[in-house]
Amino acid sequence: MLPFRQVDVFSAEPLLGNPVAVVHDADALDDEQMAAFARWTNLSETTFLLAPTSPDADYRVRIWTPGGELPFAGHPTLGSAHAWLEAGGVPASPERVVQECPAGLVDVRRGERLAFAGPPFVRSGPVSPADLEHAVRVLGLAEADVVEAAWIDNGPGWMGLLVGSADVVLACRPDYGAFDDLKVGIVGPWPEGSECAVEVRAFCPGHGPEEDPVTGSLNAGIGAWLAGTRLPASYVAAQGTVLQRRGRVHVTREDDVVWVGGDTRTTVVGTVGLGD
Repeated sequence: MLPFRQVDVFSAEPLLGNPVAVVHDADALDDEQMAAFARWTNLSETTFLLAPTSPDADYRVRIWTPGGELPFAGHPTLGSAHAWLEAGGVPASPERVVQECPAGLVDVRRGERLAFAGPPFVRSGPVSPADLEHAVRVLGLAEADVVEAAWIDNGPGWMGLLVGSADVVLACRPDYGAFDDLKVGIVGPWPEGSECAVEVRAFCPGHGPEEDPVTGSLNAGIGAWLAGTRLPASYVAAQGTVLQRRGRVHVTREDDVVWVGGDTRTTVVGTVGLGD
């Protein structure tokens, strides 16, 4: 039996964020055991904490969706860091935790809330007319709804679409059967003076839930793309509204680093048997 936590991420209120399943002391598990448990939890992501292989890391994590392993993901990073600290992990630095994952080393800053430094893009730049047409069609948008489009892939594969308003984001009704392998996030501004600066939605059918409730990696990509230009250098994004969640993602750009923070709270503690 292995220690287990389920952590709600990106909401200060109970059960309104995005849960991640975290299995501690998972070094003896093989890929199939991890994949099977991720399919069984059927959450956006399930993570497995292991001993680090880098001398600069405090712990190592492997991140799985029901459809396979990811090199990096945001809400699992915050949830895993929270679980590791709560279980008694002591980082080398009191100000931060360093996570090792297939995408590299990720800094997680400690403070009022945990915040991770967004990793660099593995794909960026303009979206081709054919890819944009495909995204617009499967999302049920009109071409005129899209203000700007870009690849903002920091590991999971995101295409980003900036639309004219938060209302356009909330009204989107995707055709999930037509996505193929597309992973796309849309962002639209709320009126000035609103509680949040933007509304965000993330769609990744075939890799987990059709719509992810609250998405750290996508918000990191949006921040690297738009913070300090079309968006303020520091802002709060809302996500999960359509799914009856109340995700709040705190994004801050400091020079070339985008920090993505959110509240974290443990909702389930126990043990799990994975083939033992």
